[in-house]
Amino acid sequence: MNRLRRRPGRWLCVLTLCLAAAPALAGGGKGRLDAFLGSIQSLQARFEQSLHDSSQGITRELRGTFYLQRPGKFRWEYAEPKDQIVLADGRTVWLVEGDLRQAYHKAQSEALKGTPALLLAEKLRLEDHFAISDEGAAQGMEWVRLIPRDPDSQFVEVLLGFAGNDLGRMDLADKFGQVTRFSFSELRRNPTLDPKLFVYTPPPGTQLFEH
Repeated sequence: MNRLRRRPGRWLCVLTLCLAAAPALAGGGKGRLDAFLGSIQSLQARFEQSLHDSSQGITRELRGTFYLQRPGKFRWEYAEPKDQIVLADGRTVWLVEGDLRQAYHKAQSEALKGTPALLLAEKLRLEDHFAISDEGAAQGMEWVRLIPRDPDSQFVEVLLGFAGNDLGRMDLADKFGQVTRFSFSELRRNPTLDPKLFVYTPPPGTQLFEH
């Protein structure tokens, strides 16, 4: 558990479901975000994740494959380090480190509280949980800012950048002064996904920790 606590930014960010591949509609970033939430039922994409620290610059870069099945199921499968996944099955969120034979788990209702992932776990009005503002065009994308209304949220703000028909980037600023940036490629909208992707059964000998 101490090992997990030393990496709070990683744990918080992988719990945040990527919003990706929204249809391009009028209304700026907010309109595109609304369109995404109303149209995507499943998703598969490649992702690149980088952690930015204001004093140290980029401190970590990761990549892998992301799977989403609405409502409330997702899987982050990391290419490096190998055998590491973050999985939500609708009731529990798991952080699995297969090479170490360890798995951390937390009730999904608690793990997603105050995070953008909550939008996918349940059917909610955005405005009830986030202050939302269009930020205009920059870097070739239309931007929208989400600020959690939950005072206990670990996130200060979320910036979503839409490029054409897709969400090109998502930046997450947390209370630890770090920003995690996600970029997406090879997007597949509404694919048929194997239900086994969202099931985790700890192998014999796995150490289990409740976070």
